[in-house]
Amino acid sequence: MRQWTVDAFAAAPFRGNPACVVEPMLKWPTDAWMQRLAAENNQAETAFLLKTDDPARFKLRWFTPALEVPLCGHATLASAHVLLSELALETETVTFDTLSGPLSVRQARELGELYEMDFPAMAPRRIDPPQGLAEALGAEPQEVWAAQFLVAVMANEAEVRALNPDGARLKVISSAATQGRGNVGVCALPDAGAPYDVVSRFFAPGSGIAEDPATGSLHCILAPLYADKLGRPSLRFHQAYPGRGGDLLCEHRGERVLLRGGAFTVLDSRLRIGP
Repeated sequence: MRQWTVDAFAAAPFRGNPACVVEPMLKWPTDAWMQRLAAENNQAETAFLLKTDDPARFKLRWFTPALEVPLCGHATLASAHVLLSELALETETVTFDTLSGPLSVRQARELGELYEMDFPAMAPRRIDPPQGLAEALGAEPQEVWAAQFLVAVMANEAEVRALNPDGARLKVISSAATQGRGNVGVCALPDAGAPYDVVSRFFAPGSGIAEDPATGSLHCILAPLYADKLGRPSLRFHQAYPGRGGDLLCEHRGERVLLRGGAFTVLDSRLRIGP
């Protein structure tokens, strides 16, 4: 079986968020085998694809090194890149059936070789800052919002970039506030003259990931939040993971969000241990 490692939401190789994508299969392996392979890969997510009767439609599941997750943007983008660019699937749009419903990805050539993903919007609600959140983050948020995880709005870009939070405390605080796994996004308006509209980071101890380099699901929350704050639906986001950085063009469309980004294959490998 073949497997590819793809840098997703990347402006160039070795940026964005790496995901492993396993060659499409005719039947699912056991959950235990998929979890072991994801742990062996030790990337934020490993994507598994299942063929259907429709050559442009696949079932898709995502595993972190610790668990299966219900939604993953960068590994969906990576999966579409493998199908459309590496395996030369003869379609402009591919659809994935997932735990979060059907997700479609198309090659947006009019945007310069980017991919465009159609995802569910997750508009957050503003809440009072949970007790201990500022101490766990190491800085006081100006606002706190909640959806499937917490989002802390910080004063400026420098605060976002300087954070070195206590992941174990964040997991407990976020899980109690949202009844979710315990992950936290942080964001702010950027410095003057920045080539993006919002800067962010994502700490995911509840998914077994200290910090995720570029996160599609986070931007399903940030896109509606900042479309409302800034008064326009289309925004450019930069996720400021130290040493890499991910870039997303997002457009809020009511109950959906269009997530656009680039992808680069950095490794084409062959698995010697089958399911």
